[in-house]
Amino acid sequence: MVFSYELTVTPVPSTPTSDADRTFYWHDAHSHRYFRANYGPLLGGLGAVNDRNIDLVRIAIAVLAADRSSLRSGRLSNWNQRDISVAVEVLAASPWRTVQPELEKLLGFLTGDIWRFTFREDAGGPEQIATVGLGATRVVLLSGGADSATGALLSAVDLASRGEQQVLVSHWASSNLTPVQSRVAAAIEEIAPGTTADHVKVLLARGRHSPTGKAYGKENSTRSRSFLFIALGLAVASVHKVPLWLPENGYASINPPLSRSRRGSLSTKTTHPKFLGDLISLLASVGAHHDLVNPHAAETKGEMFQRVRELLGNERASKFLSDTWSCSHTGQKSYGIPASVACGVCFGCVLRRASFHASGLDDSTPYLVPADDQQTAWVKEKSVVPAMSDFLRDSFGESDLAKLQLPSSIALADALELCRRGREELQGLDL
Repeated sequence: MVFSYELTVTPVPSTPTSDADRTFYWHDAHSHRYFRANYGPLLGGLGAVNDRNIDLVRIAIAVLAADRSSLRSGRLSNWNQRDISVAVEVLAASPWRTVQPELEKLLGFLTGDIWRFTFREDAGGPEQIATVGLGATRVVLLSGGADSATGALLSAVDLASRGEQQVLVSHWASSNLTPVQSRVAAAIEEIAPGTTADHVKVLLARGRHSPTGKAYGKENSTRSRSFLFIALGLAVASVHKVPLWLPENGYASINPPLSRSRRGSLSTKTTHPKFLGDLISLLASVGAHHDLVNPHAAETKGEMFQRVRELLGNERASKFLSDTWSCSHTGQKSYGIPASVACGVCFGCVLRRASFHASGLDDSTPYLVPADDQQTAWVKEKSVVPAMSDFLRDSFGESDLAKLQLPSSIALADALELCRRGREELQGLDL
C-alpha cells in the first residue's frame, strides 16, 4: 500500500473534492483547522529567506504531515515500513528533481520508510518581507528540551563576551510547549542580557481534519518532526548568512539502540552524524543555506549539564534545567495525567534523570507517580527501563558501533569512548 499526499500553496477550493482528504493546504499565515500556521509559504515573516530554504521548509512540513497521517502497524521490531508518496509545490522544481534519489534515501534513513517525491512549481501569493534578528551572528534552535536550552545558554554567554547576538528559533504544534520555550528564552536573556536579538516561534502543523471534514490519520511515531525544525532554523540562518546551531548531546546523536526491538522508527536519528552530513551535502548541491553544526557532538548529556552547573552554580543550574521539557510521550490526558507531568520512563526522561544525577544537580522535574491501575499500565507500556537495563548489562564494543553507520570522519575510538561515558551515566541511575 502506498500512502499518497500533496502539499499545495493554493487556496482551498470552495467545494473540496475527495482529493482534499490527502492534500495539505498551506496558503497563508493564518491558522485553519486543516492546516495551522503563523507564517505564509514564502516565509516572508522571517525575512528574505533563500529560495531553496523556502523549498526545504515546504518539503519538511509535507513530510511531517504525511508521516503523521500514515498509520503504522505492529509494535517495536515488528513495526512496518511504510511506502509514502509526497507531491510538493516548490519555487523551483529542477534542483530538487536532480537530488530526488538522495532526498528519498535521506528521509528513509531518518524514518525507516520508503519515500517518493514529485515536485511542481508554485510560488504562492506575495508576502511582505519582515526584519527579524537584525545583526545576529548565530541562530540557535530552542525546542524547550534540556539540550537545546543548554546549547542556547552557552552560546549566549559566548556571544556576550564579544558583544554579539543570536536568534532563537522554536517550532510548536502543541500549546503545551510554547510556555516552556518562552520561559527558557527569558531565563537565557536574564543570565546573558542583550544577547537575544529575537525569539522566533513558528506554528506550522497539519490540522486534525481535511477540508472535507474527514479526519487525517493520527500516527504518533513521527521521526520526521525535527527535520522541519532544522529546516526552519536554516531558513532564518539563510537570511543573515550565519551558522545554525543544533545543540544535542553526542551520545543521543550516535543513538545506540537499546535492544534489537528499538531500531528503525523507534530510534530518532535527526542529529545522527550521517544524517546531518548527508543533509548538508544535499543542501549545498541545490544552493540552499547549509551552515549547520552540532556544537555538543563530543559531549554526553551529563557533561552538558555539568557545564551549566559550572556556569550558574548548583541552585540556579538546577532550576534552569528543571524548567525544560524532555518527555517524548503524548496522550496522557486520556489517563488523567496533566500535560505538565513527565512520564519519567521514556528514553528522554531516563537520560535526563541520569544526567541530573551524573552532574550532581537536584532534579525538580514533576515525574508521574501512577495513581491507579490505568496509569500504571500506561507507564509499563511506555517504559524503556527494561530494555535499557538489558542494554547496559551487555557489553558494547567497536563491532556494535560499526553497525550504526557513522561517517568515516568520526574515529570509532572516539565514538566508543563517548558511548562508554554515556552508558556510565545511565548505569549511575541504578535502573
